[in-house]
Amino acid sequence: MKEFALRPKPDDPALTERVAGKDHNGDPVEAHVVVERPLTLFLNRQEIVTMMTICDYPDYLAVGYLINQNMLDPKQRIVSIDYEQDIETVVVRTENETDFEEKLRQKTLTSGCAQGTVFGDLMEKFETIVLAPEAELRTSWLYSLTRKINTAPSLYLHAGAIHGCVLCEEDRPLVYMEDVGRHNAIDKIAGYMALHGIGPEGKIFYTTGRLTSEMVIKTVQMGIPVLVSRSGFTAWGVELARQADLTLVGRARGKRFLVLAGQQRIVYDADPEAITEESRISGRKAGRP
Repeated sequence: MKEFALRPKPDDPALTERVAGKDHNGDPVEAHVVVERPLTLFLNRQEIVTMMTICDYPDYLAVGYLINQNMLDPKQRIVSIDYEQDIETVVVRTENETDFEEKLRQKTLTSGCAQGTVFGDLMEKFETIVLAPEAELRTSWLYSLTRKINTAPSLYLHAGAIHGCVLCEEDRPLVYMEDVGRHNAIDKIAGYMALHGIGPEGKIFYTTGRLTSEMVIKTVQMGIPVLVSRSGFTAWGVELARQADLTLVGRARGKRFLVLAGQQRIVYDADPEAITEESRISGRKAGRP
């Protein structure tokens, strides 16, 4: 895949609005704010959940959500995905019926914002997944990825109040998704991978959000062996990453990063002193208001 085969669309007028207000000096200003919309997901004839989302890729979000909640096997044949913008609904139809009713009864709320959920039977599957032991993360790739991602045009730089997730390979960002919830962004990438037949081999996952248990579980479910964030960790996220042998890299800003799980995959092939600190690669230079 080429670099940034899919990327944010900060200039899409449907994704932001200009809102009038005042700044710290009391002067009138206008600011770009992200527009969030409800999206109700159906699997065949069953209503599953209503999510708050920017609704830029409802098909990828719907399929990724169902896969990451174990409601839909990636191998199961999808016959149609129908998005009705006027009634804010997306319907995923499969060739065969699924067993989602029992899973709905097992649903529990997690630390993810909005409709972030995890099911009790996820952990059973989690414990059986083996991540590629031969995978590696070169520090030269890490420094290149963080620079490219942090300076790429995005809704975050344009309006803020958004989370981003990026599917990467070596030093190349491949698919960059954003949404008001980090779980939505990762689900969009899971859906993209499923619908385009992209496997986890050699992939790296980057997120702007916290490295929580939910993010670790979903990354492991997707079979991706390396998870990177510019943000920090939760204790349970670290514990689960160590249990799954997931390489967990947090606080990746400028030349600095911290690895709390899967350290054996890190290849230190770059000199940190040659890396520009992130403060010099300002989001404001990329157009952030």
